[in-house]
Amino acid sequence: MDAPFVPAVPDTPSPPGYRDRSTGLQVFGVIQLVMGALVLLGIPLILLGAIMSRRMTGAAMPLGTYFLGAMNYGVIAVILITLGIGSIRTRRWAWALTLVLSWIWLAGGIMGTILITAILPSAFASGFRRAATLNPSAGELHTGIVAAILTFVIVLLAVFLVVLPLIFVLFYRRKDVEDTCKHRDPVERWTDRCPLPVLAASLLFACGAAYYLLMSFTTPMVPFFGKYLTGIPGAIGCLTHGMIDAVLAIWFFRKRLLGWWIAIALLVLQAISAAVTFSRGDLLQAYSRMGWKSAQLQAMSDNPMLRGHLMLWWSLLFILLYIGYLVWVKRYLVAPPVHANPLPVADSPHHELQ
Repeated sequence: MDAPFVPAVPDTPSPPGYRDRSTGLQVFGVIQLVMGALVLLGIPLILLGAIMSRRMTGAAMPLGTYFLGAMNYGVIAVILITLGIGSIRTRRWAWALTLVLSWIWLAGGIMGTILITAILPSAFASGFRRAATLNPSAGELHTGIVAAILTFVIVLLAVFLVVLPLIFVLFYRRKDVEDTCKHRDPVERWTDRCPLPVLAASLLFACGAAYYLLMSFTTPMVPFFGKYLTGIPGAIGCLTHGMIDAVLAIWFFRKRLLGWWIAIALLVLQAISAAVTFSRGDLLQAYSRMGWKSAQLQAMSDNPMLRGHLMLWWSLLFILLYIGYLVWVKRYLVAPPVHANPLPVADSPHHELQ
């Protein structure tokens, strides 16, 4: 006897097993758009700074210095606006890049806040002394007012350099934020081909390549084992460094172990070169060869970063931390096969940076 006919019921998609965070992604995307617009305002501020510098010192810094600053603001603004649009549209590439760049922003912000807190009092004191020299009729500011200004500036910088990126990290590292982007954007993107910690290293080298390329024709100067290369030698040095960083960015994205070894060797050489150059080289003379006037050189000589080898120790600390990060990232890189039929390599975890 035939079984009774039962009409087929169409399958209905089961609800996703996560909390949809598209609203939060849209909110953070709008925040990134606003930040990008604010960063764009830095470009006219650079022009205003050039005008004020000429009025106060009678001379302006070389045009390349202002152009490099304007390009930095422009690139950062484009990145923020692009990521903001991607986050509003819940794109998985925007989630990955925002999380990676938020971690970089947070790490750099912590170091920057510590450095600024250490040198800002001396910088303020030098600035007030110079102002008093240029305008003796102006009285000295009260110590309490100076302390209040310093506290306000440090707190404001800490909010933008530490608190804000920490909020971004805490939101974008959530598993349901990742699931929301992957559910609403099911197509594989280029950011899916690389573990996030390796992607961060690749982006750092890519940013270094772009920065050295800009420096090569705006402010060409490279410390090189006891002397500062400027002019054509400096431009060649910047271009060489930029090309190496570009190759390393590609190799890290492809998880090539050879790129890791070259990066470690390059960073060690940079540390040695920085130590020798900052100890023996004349930075002010190098800037003089680049067209800086005596007024700007005098202002630079008052910079606390140039006293007591602070720049040297800070640079060495940064390189040491960078090497430490690359040592941690090494676990995700793949060595070339040594025989004809290599065993399959299991995919590395993708979310260690979270």
